[in-house]
Amino acid sequence: MKKYTILLLLLTAGTQFSCNQDLDPTVYSNLTNTNGYQTKSDAVAAINSIYGRLKGPSVGDNFSYWATRHFALTDIATDLGHCQFGGDPGQLSLGTWSSTNGLLKEDWNAMYKLVANANSAIFNITPMSGITAAEKAQFIAEAKFLRASAYMDLTDAWGPVILITEANLGNPGYLDQTPPSSVEEIDAFMIKELNEAADVLPVNYKENAIYGTNDVGRATKGAALTLLAKLYLRNHDWQKVATLTQQVMNLNEYSLFPTYLGLFKESNKWCSENIFSSLSDANTNGTELLNHFGPTDHPVVQNRWQYYTVNWDFYNTFGDEDDRKKCFFPEFMGSDGLLHKQAPSLGAQPPAGVLYMPDVSTRKYADDETTTYYDGHSVNILRYADVLLSRAEALNEISGPTSEAIDLINQVKGRSHAKLLVLSDHTQASLRDAILQERGWELFFEGKRRADLIRMNKYDVLVNAYHLRVGEAAQIKMPQNKYYTYPQSQVDLNPKLSNADRQ
Repeated sequence: MKKYTILLLLLTAGTQFSCNQDLDPTVYSNLTNTNGYQTKSDAVAAINSIYGRLKGPSVGDNFSYWATRHFALTDIATDLGHCQFGGDPGQLSLGTWSSTNGLLKEDWNAMYKLVANANSAIFNITPMSGITAAEKAQFIAEAKFLRASAYMDLTDAWGPVILITEANLGNPGYLDQTPPSSVEEIDAFMIKELNEAADVLPVNYKENAIYGTNDVGRATKGAALTLLAKLYLRNHDWQKVATLTQQVMNLNEYSLFPTYLGLFKESNKWCSENIFSSLSDANTNGTELLNHFGPTDHPVVQNRWQYYTVNWDFYNTFGDEDDRKKCFFPEFMGSDGLLHKQAPSLGAQPPAGVLYMPDVSTRKYADDETTTYYDGHSVNILRYADVLLSRAEALNEISGPTSEAIDLINQVKGRSHAKLLVLSDHTQASLRDAILQERGWELFFEGKRRADLIRMNKYDVLVNAYHLRVGEAAQIKMPQNKYYTYPQSQVDLNPKLSNADRQ
């Protein structure tokens, strides 16, 4: 959305200090569920606060969840991601994380903060009398979609988690030690929520009666159907994936952006490929994506960290004809006076004037047009290329290679001038592998890789193969590492979140 208006609970205390006088706070404003949910603008503010949780708490501190940190869990901890530094992201890169990893804790907290905002909005908007029935249905549908998106990410990462809804707010039980709900139970909840949301949400917000503007970035019917398809994809319910992806395509709302690099430009806030994205503006609510993804010592993209990167093995899988290979900084003359480039072989020592980079940074969130420290890149949580590849995967699983499946993949490849697939070259097994590889090339650092590897039973195989090739230990064990360890802070609060089979 273009602007975020966040409903705040303001409690300002005025105090006087003396040696013998108690603090006596004065309440200047006290917004409650009684007086805080009266008008349409109150409800809109509550819904906007949920969208705000996709990124971070405030300007200058936007690095949570989809603003940066989530990618450490979804991409760094796979066969394509890399972090040359130690600490929490280094553990994920090496496969040596534990329950004390700070990024696991931070992502868990960020997702549940979104859930909390959604629960509060649904709980308080439901009884409102100051809005129309259509407005109420729209706002609740948005909240349900956003809550389902967080639970999808929670169950991808941790499997069974605590299912909290607006029903818990009437009698919160803050000290209860609730056992986690099974993934199956949470899936059933999300399926119901997303179907209800899809029935209400508009296809787009052009001349929308409720918002009165083309308020791109809000949840839509296409977003709800796409997330539902992703849920069924995870569950290998191929026919439902095929049905839902066809429904998304039939909306005639989406198409591939003409160029891959152009899709991720900071200036390209929204386009026909976006289905659901977290939007930012560098001047008002900028994120720290560029800081984490940009290269160090670059003469143009300056003051960046080369923190979240891809490994050279992954970079080298791209064909030279593939435009997506241009989405990196593989070689440049650095501001340090050294030529930054890839080593010719593992362990090679650079000659004078050369720096062999341990990994390669991506332009995806670090294009050289950005001029501010905080950036305004959109993060495409759901986009049309994923729909096409998901449908191709489902069709292949249903009936093996077909002309339609090959065409769907080639639409994605063709946009980047990559070498196209030929139907006669593939069996069901080989096309499955080709789809997994294509998803890596197309969707790297978009929060999809770990789920893709696990779904296709390749997480331990491919991640361990990479680590062994570069002389590191093969740490990934399945099914032990299918889910992350619960954050220790949460286990301390609720021992029913057990890590006994995850360590």
